[in-house]
Amino acid sequence: MKKINNLVLGVLLVSSGLLFSCEKTQTTSDGIEYKYINQGDQETKDGEFVVYHFTAKTGSDSLFISSYDQPVPPYLQHLDSAEAKTGIDEIFLNLNNGDSIVITSTAEKIFLENVPPFLENDETVTISIGVLNVLEEEVFEDYFNDLVAEQQKKQSEQAGVQLDEDVQTIESYIQENNLDASKTASGLYYVIEEEGSGPQVEQGDKISVNYTGYVLDGTVFDTSIESKAKEANTYDENRPYEPFTFDVGQGMVIPGWDEGLQLLKEGAKAKFLIPSPLAYGPSQRGAIIVPNSILIFDVEVTDVEKQ
Repeated sequence: MKKINNLVLGVLLVSSGLLFSCEKTQTTSDGIEYKYINQGDQETKDGEFVVYHFTAKTGSDSLFISSYDQPVPPYLQHLDSAEAKTGIDEIFLNLNNGDSIVITSTAEKIFLENVPPFLENDETVTISIGVLNVLEEEVFEDYFNDLVAEQQKKQSEQAGVQLDEDVQTIESYIQENNLDASKTASGLYYVIEEEGSGPQVEQGDKISVNYTGYVLDGTVFDTSIESKAKEANTYDENRPYEPFTFDVGQGMVIPGWDEGLQLLKEGAKAKFLIPSPLAYGPSQRGAIIVPNSILIFDVEVTDVEKQ
């Protein structure tokens, strides 16, 4: 069976390998429409690896997923024995070097039961896919390692520039709002409003946190507190409002949380002002968290369980 990393969702990439243009609309067996903007004429062979990029946009042209935000591009291994179970599978199972494809369908057809909460089932989604390269298995590992190193260097440089900009913005916000904030070496700003008297949060602890998250203009994007949700008009009767529980330092939350919460004790209340490289970076997370968003969280550590 074909191995697929991040199967769904893509970025149109016009590369030197594109051979000819073909914009005729085609349809998969389950009704997903797509068209080749450019189509390569060399068929991918059994066992070869296909490296690609992708983006996904809403019907209003808002980007919500991009593989360019990932440390490395997604890839799949082509196996002739693979069988397509969905229309999206059909498209990905037949990617060739030089292909650039645009897919247009409803969120429900593309994501099946995993439609993102900020999308309606019948909302139009546009996915653009661009194949970077097709490689034999013998050379794939070296190529991919070089690609990873190059991408990590590029992202590190971009994050550094963005962090400098975010720090200036946060410091202006702190001054305007008369906050007595401290800063860590990474660029995280925090205000401890109540010290707490319980155990110190440490890496590996299982902790529970009540929180309200918002952007610089005060717009709330999420909260674990029912009264805050109703106040911000974000209340959802289908979700529980209770402290969020997770293991600290295991990459289960954004870096700003993993770092900031280890400054606190059980019972502490604090405010985190998190620059975008310590949050979601250039990724978009719905209508409120746009690329390079600075996030603010009011948090309370309600429980610390030592492991």
